[in-house]
Amino acid sequence: MNFDIPIEIANYLIELDTFIEKTIRPLEQKDDNIRFFDHRREHARTDWDKGGVPTEDWEALLAEAKQLADEAGHFRFAMPKEYGGQDGSNLAMSIIREHLAAKGLGLHNDLQNEHSIVGNTVGALLMLAYGNDAQKAEYLEGLIKGNPDKSFAFGITEPDHGSDATHMETTAVREGEEWVINGSKTWNTGIHACGFDLIFARTSGEAGDGFGITAFLVPMDSDGLKIEEFLWTFNMPSDHGTVSLKNVRVSNSSILGEEGRGLAIVQHFFNENRIRQAASSLGAAQYCVNEAVAYAKNRKPFGKALAVNQGIQFPLVELQTQCEMLRAFIRQTAWQMDKYGAFSVSDKVSMCNYWSNRLCCQAADQAMQVHGGLGYSRHKPFEHIYRHHHRYRITEGTEEIQKRRVAGYMFGFMKQQKPKGM
Repeated sequence: MNFDIPIEIANYLIELDTFIEKTIRPLEQKDDNIRFFDHRREHARTDWDKGGVPTEDWEALLAEAKQLADEAGHFRFAMPKEYGGQDGSNLAMSIIREHLAAKGLGLHNDLQNEHSIVGNTVGALLMLAYGNDAQKAEYLEGLIKGNPDKSFAFGITEPDHGSDATHMETTAVREGEEWVINGSKTWNTGIHACGFDLIFARTSGEAGDGFGITAFLVPMDSDGLKIEEFLWTFNMPSDHGTVSLKNVRVSNSSILGEEGRGLAIVQHFFNENRIRQAASSLGAAQYCVNEAVAYAKNRKPFGKALAVNQGIQFPLVELQTQCEMLRAFIRQTAWQMDKYGAFSVSDKVSMCNYWSNRLCCQAADQAMQVHGGLGYSRHKPFEHIYRHHHRYRITEGTEEIQKRRVAGYMFGFMKQQKPKGM
């Protein structure tokens, strides 16, 4: 078994680092753009007078960086070659996302809104997997580029139903060639800048059934669709909207995937995104540990470096040990996803995800402690990392849901997809 990073990926990391230093860093420093990453970041990013959504200049800067990355051939890395990508594997994406997150906050990679010079183009990948030819022609390029008029948010969660998605109360009833949708959705991330909301609604079956849920691409300007509020969060700005749907009519052609099989889209989205998120949280955790070690070496209270104290050393040793073990596990799992299929290692994906998100919060907390008052201030990024990554201990499946999922496979309550070729 060879545990080295494949040479082509190692070389690509060097190429990415060169691009960051030559192109992205100068843009980050230009015209006081650093305000979005230093102690002013939360205020600079948030339009407090418009419901707490991201400011236009913040999102314009992200769009400019994304365009530069796309022109350089990096942004579409995970996409198929026929769409300008490099057929990036799950293993490659895991290594890259960890590498970028380990650099800390910056225009190269900012997970608060899933921004990265190597795009996590989940919407585009789902369109490739489930869209018909007409939908791909209409939406795909816009989804890749992030054009607002072609992008969509995910309307899965409801005010009274989070993890229990199969019990959703939003319904769609067919009338001829149209569907009439009624219900509500919350935590529709990015909905302030999307032309569509991908609404999941029950079209048949009973509450709790996995079959009978359908995904609809609903235009945001549809009659009866309204953004009720943006939920202010632990880490601002907030692009998480709550929407209501009252007799919203859409055509039958708005269905993404197959009627009644919308849950498969959700599961596909979760599995691929969870392993990438695990890698990002690992990278952020490693950044916190590295910064704490460096500070402990230089800070000398009472005439000696903090680093000589076992009270400083041992907690960081434990965190570093977890980083090393988790790194091997994440890469193994990503490799198995590529070789055997994304759903053949669902239990391992859940393990990687919940443990890495927890580890990141622990590492950020310890880094704050080592840095003392400075670490608690916003002049260091640890409080931002802690507040943001705590989100991932809840979204896309809470820690408890991830454990429940693992237990389902362990105790035989759930069946895992057999590896390809078996």
